[in-house]
Amino acid sequence: MTANSAPRPTAAPADLFRLDGRRAVVIGAGSGIGAASASALAAHGAEVVCADRDLAAATATAAATSGEPYLLDLLDRAAVRAAPAELGDVDVLVFTPATNVRRRLVDCTDEEFDHIVDLNLRAPFDLLRAFGRPMAERGRGSIIGVSSIRAVTVEPAQGIYSATKAGLVALLNTAAAELGPLGVRVNTLAPGVVESPMTTWAQSDPARYDAYAARTVLGRWAQPEEMAGAVVFLASDAASYVTAGVLTVDGGWTAVDGRFVPPE
Repeated sequence: MTANSAPRPTAAPADLFRLDGRRAVVIGAGSGIGAASASALAAHGAEVVCADRDLAAATATAAATSGEPYLLDLLDRAAVRAAPAELGDVDVLVFTPATNVRRRLVDCTDEEFDHIVDLNLRAPFDLLRAFGRPMAERGRGSIIGVSSIRAVTVEPAQGIYSATKAGLVALLNTAAAELGPLGVRVNTLAPGVVESPMTTWAQSDPARYDAYAARTVLGRWAQPEEMAGAVVFLASDAASYVTAGVLTVDGGWTAVDGRFVPPE
């Protein structure tokens, strides 16, 4: 396949969101957005591999989606490199894992910085190399990484997390530019506040929970399932001309500057 010869969609309009015959790997499928994405991809016909560092959680998601569990720790670089050969031809790759330490920059330790960068940025780099090459060789594929609105809107005590999420967008956009001519689309999902295991620290604090909900236009937090539709879209032929995109699903958070309500 030569440059600028990425395949065009062949699905009929009624089948644009169908994923029959495609093999999808969801990393972080044990909970939260990953589990919801695995379920939605399976519901649209994909054969889903549910990968997670927690094999029991991955197995539970796989059982609910008629999928295949797979043990994968993204901090194990050798395991990431070996995964594509073990999993066979992969048409869709979705990865969701991330970590955060809520601490001001001047108080962060070297170890905390390294851990956040390793999981949130270096691990996606490893995944892009491991899965992107075989996708490009086959001339097809869709890669979807989960960033955050924190890539563009910062908050005190989340500086390193924000930096990695902004870096992830740049990394994925570069992969889109490099792999697009070879038939591989690469996109970013940028969620707002989602009720997931990663946000239990805020969900358990009523004042913080309500403040975050009020910051959105819709006045509430999202459920993981509300991210899954965006994942299906980006994986499917409905998004055949979408690459290097950042799909923000944040209830309007990033559109609003302040909470001023005009007089009637």
